[in-house]
Amino acid sequence: MTRAQHKLSAAKVARLTKPGRYGDGAGLWLQVAAGGSRSWLFRFMRDGKAREMGLGPLQAVTLAEARERAREARRQLVDGIDPIEARDAARKAALIEAASTVTFREAAERYIAANETGWKNAKHRAQWRSTLDRYAYPVIGALPVAAVDTGLVLKVIEPIWATKPETAGRVRGRIESVLDWCTVRGHRHGDNPARWRGHLAKILPARKKTATVRHHPAMPYTDLPAFMADLRERDSVSAWALEWTVLTAARTSETTGARISEIDVAARVWNVPGERMKSGRPHRVPLCDRALEIFAAVPRDGAGDGYLFPGAKRGRPLSNMAMLELLRGMTGGAFTVHGFRSSFRDWAAEATSYPAEVAEMALAHRIGDETERAYRRGDVLAKRRKLMDAWSAFCNSPRTAGADVVPIKCKGSRKAVAS
Repeated sequence: MTRAQHKLSAAKVARLTKPGRYGDGAGLWLQVAAGGSRSWLFRFMRDGKAREMGLGPLQAVTLAEARERAREARRQLVDGIDPIEARDAARKAALIEAASTVTFREAAERYIAANETGWKNAKHRAQWRSTLDRYAYPVIGALPVAAVDTGLVLKVIEPIWATKPETAGRVRGRIESVLDWCTVRGHRHGDNPARWRGHLAKILPARKKTATVRHHPAMPYTDLPAFMADLRERDSVSAWALEWTVLTAARTSETTGARISEIDVAARVWNVPGERMKSGRPHRVPLCDRALEIFAAVPRDGAGDGYLFPGAKRGRPLSNMAMLELLRGMTGGAFTVHGFRSSFRDWAAEATSYPAEVAEMALAHRIGDETERAYRRGDVLAKRRKLMDAWSAFCNSPRTAGADVVPIKCKGSRKAVAS
């Protein structure tokens, strides 16, 4: 390395086409291959062995650049570093870094793909994507997950924390889940900047302090008899579906997704599968006489095990907006379909002596804590059948709105507990 350097010139390098090696000095060589390709080599001794290190092709690396690369290699040798091993280690580290660098959008899509089969319905899956697409991706979607910090998380959720607290809470929780997944996968390290307890809870006000609880507008149960009488005068699938929903205290999606095979006429039971229930658990609904009449009256589309309430298109269920549109037309938009569940609950608490837990189970609500639920194995179907028969009798009674309500007694029941 003490020999003369810079023996070559740019002009001379351009003229060299004969196969062979041409030295520039201090271990730097230009290699011309038989096929005409030309590249740079750095030759050196390491632990008594001659070694060669490629510095790149001539078309990509100029003479000046080759000399600089050779100079860096010589400096490493002086420091006791093998330049070939150092270069290979750097390349490997770069590959690892590239493999581990993933954007928040990429991580979220991978997380959703890995977990969506365990989510109970298509609406939940769609909400995951839509909320992240609308609120998170514009801010952090293109950023590496390792770069997402508390400030960026706040930039996503602070604008909607006060105006859309429910949505903001869900977005925060989804960001937290994605970043937790990234930590386990090795894409990021450290605490989760989207966590609530002990972190964002110290920065943002609690959602219950910023949100005004909005309940589904519910019709007073005393108005039900007159409304149901009007509803029975309407001869349509939407009207039958709405009456069925009221009589069974079901949710809209449970009614629109109901299939003929779920109805056990002999047992007078509607067996709703767990995947269509909000709780994720199967639910048995006792059917009153009027519900069975509706089941027999609804025309079928001939699609075998079709929907109980078929839609306009063959093989499709009734639209989830059909009952609401009918209700709006009848009441001027004052109430919601879901509100009839509240009407039922108010009636059960104020006009009957049935235990509160029976009414809650009729609504498919979870009762008690985990220990209590572990010991309560049954679904009190017999008691719920009596309750739903009484509800049907009330809904179909020839009463006018605002009429006095006479409490219905349940033999052997405890005093009603306010909901």
